[in-house]
Amino acid sequence: MAPDSSPAVIYRHRLPVRIMHWINVVCVLALLGSGLQIFNAHPALYWGKDSRPQTRVLEIGQRRDGGALVGVTRIGDREFVTDGVLGMSRGPDGSVLPQAFPPWATIPGSQWLAMGRMWHFFFAWLFVLNGVAYLLWTVFSGHLRHDLVPTGREWRGIGRSVVDHLLLRHPTGQDARRYNVLQNIAYLSIVFIVLPLIVVCGMAMSPRLDAVFPGWVDWLGGRQAARTLHFAGALLLVGFVLVHLFEVVVTGLANNLRSMLTGYWRIPR
Repeated sequence: MAPDSSPAVIYRHRLPVRIMHWINVVCVLALLGSGLQIFNAHPALYWGKDSRPQTRVLEIGQRRDGGALVGVTRIGDREFVTDGVLGMSRGPDGSVLPQAFPPWATIPGSQWLAMGRMWHFFFAWLFVLNGVAYLLWTVFSGHLRHDLVPTGREWRGIGRSVVDHLLLRHPTGQDARRYNVLQNIAYLSIVFIVLPLIVVCGMAMSPRLDAVFPGWVDWLGGRQAARTLHFAGALLLVGFVLVHLFEVVVTGLANNLRSMLTGYWRIPR
């Protein structure tokens, strides 16, 4: 009888990781949609302590082109026509909607600022609590040291890892059992740099926190600068999620999804 050549199955993701992963999925979707709804109420970003035309770095709005409104995005002194996507979109009934982001991207409604803020704050605190729980678990379980921190050998092979990713060559066999160096760098950067930046800048936009601890918001450049950094951090997080989803699909959607639902993952050969 020929030996069984089917790939081995390992228990890759423990239950705490799977639970916290799916909580993060819900939180990120809710925070993104509600955040875009809040942004629609004032679709501009500034650098500094106040919101003046001189400090504006980005604006999504409209301008007149003949007799019609056209959606535009302004970055500094440059203007780009983004009609149909940003600044001006079309509703399901064909109606013209002059707002920064289209209704399908915002929750809980197309124009509901008060409820959008409530959703954003609720899921932000849930996201923070879940993040703290993940940090505690990953440190005390050894997951951080054994699985996420790259080894010296992995650091030395970072060039090869970059080339492999660009060519869509993914590790197999024993090499696939551990996250590669680029995955580790991405995860550590998001967990220890981007997410803390988003949280701190979100807190900096609270007048109450600024009043309780006066002056600390100036370390970020002012409240409007903190809002810009908050938005930039959110863009980095969205970029990470998109790359993550792409990798999940190209390395085996069913296998990866099963591992995050049951914990069991089939090693690619």
